[in-house]
Amino acid sequence: MSPATREPISWLIVSALERLCALLLVLTLSPFLFMIAAVIAVLSKRSPLIAHRRLARGGNLFWVLKFRTMWPRQAPSTVHFAVVEHIVDESGPGDKDARDPRISSRFARFCRRHSIDELPQLIHVVLGEMALVGPRPITLSECRLHYRSDAAEVLGVKPGLSGLWQIMGRSRLTYEQRRSLDLALVRNRSLKLYFRILLWTLPEIWNGRNAW
Repeated sequence: MSPATREPISWLIVSALERLCALLLVLTLSPFLFMIAAVIAVLSKRSPLIAHRRLARGGNLFWVLKFRTMWPRQAPSTVHFAVVEHIVDESGPGDKDARDPRISSRFARFCRRHSIDELPQLIHVVLGEMALVGPRPITLSECRLHYRSDAAEVLGVKPGLSGLWQIMGRSRLTYEQRRSLDLALVRNRSLKLYFRILLWTLPEIWNGRNAW
């Protein structure tokens, strides 16, 4: 039996509504998304989208889309332009801080602060690979180093665009805190918590607190 068939009917309905809402958002925001992509392509002289390899529900690997926000100040010596560049980055967010020199553009920093760089992940929600609320997709090395025996619980649900640690500290949290909040989200999963996280996400994105 597949994981999807074991879901209560309420979560199946939520999943269907998520996919519909994400599709409407992608269509509505498409001019804005194309504009962001164009600005990044001009500033970076590189592909505007990148895809990182992450773990999906059940531990399967998939490529997670983001707008590019890291590039060196100097232009690349050779240009092999593509819309999406696939990058195997196993470091995860632990190696990043508010003064990360790889973020060389104010525009890119603004996109990161307000989570604009993650808007392409709405496509994963449309495809059913991600949810609006769930543990953030992690790398294989993050899973082995920080989640260990708790990994199966976290990977038992779809990864999400937002979750508990995204509204309770974001980038300033340690891996231990992120793991604890991911587990709390999975273990206390309910529609009430789901909608609370959705509501709390909006002011976090607007204010751009604790994000870099």
